[in-house]
Amino acid sequence: MLASTPIQPEVNIGTLGHVDNGKSTLVQALTGVWTARHSEELRRGITIRIGYADAHFYKCPAHRGPVSYSTSRKCPICGSDTKFLRAVSFIDCPGHHSLMVTMLSGAALMDGALFVVAADAKFPQAQDREHLLAAEMVGIRNLIIVQNKIDIVERERAVENMHEILRFLKGTSAENAPIIPISAQHNLNVDLLIETIEKKIPTPERDTSAPPRMYVLRSFDINKPGTRAEHLSGGVLGGSIVQGVFHVGDQIEIRPGLRVDDGGKKHYQPIFTVIRSLRVSGGEVFEAGPGGLVGIGTALCPSVTKADGLVGSMVGKEGMLPEVLSKVTLDVQLFEKAVGTEDLVTVEKIRTNEPLVLNVATAVTSGVVTSARENVIDVSLKRPICVDPNFKVALSRRIGDSWRLIGYGTLK
Repeated sequence: MLASTPIQPEVNIGTLGHVDNGKSTLVQALTGVWTARHSEELRRGITIRIGYADAHFYKCPAHRGPVSYSTSRKCPICGSDTKFLRAVSFIDCPGHHSLMVTMLSGAALMDGALFVVAADAKFPQAQDREHLLAAEMVGIRNLIIVQNKIDIVERERAVENMHEILRFLKGTSAENAPIIPISAQHNLNVDLLIETIEKKIPTPERDTSAPPRMYVLRSFDINKPGTRAEHLSGGVLGGSIVQGVFHVGDQIEIRPGLRVDDGGKKHYQPIFTVIRSLRVSGGEVFEAGPGGLVGIGTALCPSVTKADGLVGSMVGKEGMLPEVLSKVTLDVQLFEKAVGTEDLVTVEKIRTNEPLVLNVATAVTSGVVTSARENVIDVSLKRPICVDPNFKVALSRRIGDSWRLIGYGTLK
């Protein structure tokens, strides 16, 4: 049944920070959803893929201050009806060092972020530095520092950790970010965090008149094993609409598309299909625009979308997407030190024939540098990308056993 009221989330908020700081627990406290839902994630106890969940924020008119904020239609204190404020999508990014390229894909969609710090651990750790620099690089300016696990430390340690945070943030774009002490495990100060989100992470202005575009963050086959062919549902694309509005019934194009073998020559072919359904925040709608995470039900064979097969694609109206590029030229800005390593490693100049990993919005692709000049490089891509000119691209280099962020490039 189609939703009778608009429930689409207005804003994407990410969770950043080192592994085991409590990011998924925090998202569960805010949304009721445990985002690490895949078998390997449950076994290892860490987020591997991008997780996501939606929350609705409410305010009780009978109270003032943080206690008036909740995620409930009834006030937890007095039982009164609360006033709906807005719906929010949370993007839960992995904090493990080996999954940095995955984190960057999620960061590309964030309007703001919760930077989660564990009060019981020394701060900062390697991925804390990496995540903060990544947030600055992709332009996330609305940042809230969440000091988690204050329920398991003494007051002296909580204060010491606060000073560690302040020293770390000094001189960065997050120097004046609010710091909220909480216990996600026990829902302590979650009301204060919601109030801070409402004040510090506003809904951005969106361009709904432009040709619609969506970055694909996940793709699925929602059919259960053994479903008869005549009862199969089409493949589903999950992501965030960055401009314009999609409607049920729209003819859409997906780029770069599918890899095909044409007489021994491999290339990518755009996919054309129709929107059969649009789902936002637990309900179906006739149209969806920018803000939050959206599921597009298509007429595609579910084998095409299963297991994140179309992650990194761009979706738009037929004939209205940017060119697909298999070779790119980038104006490069390198960091002084590699990000995420335990020891500070100086970033050397990029060399011809060097392999790199590029994050372009939600797309992750590898490439080989075919030409390296002073601050300009040409890269031949293993998987092509669909992107506008002047887009900012994250660059990672193999250092030790992991790909480490070394800088960014702007598409020429």
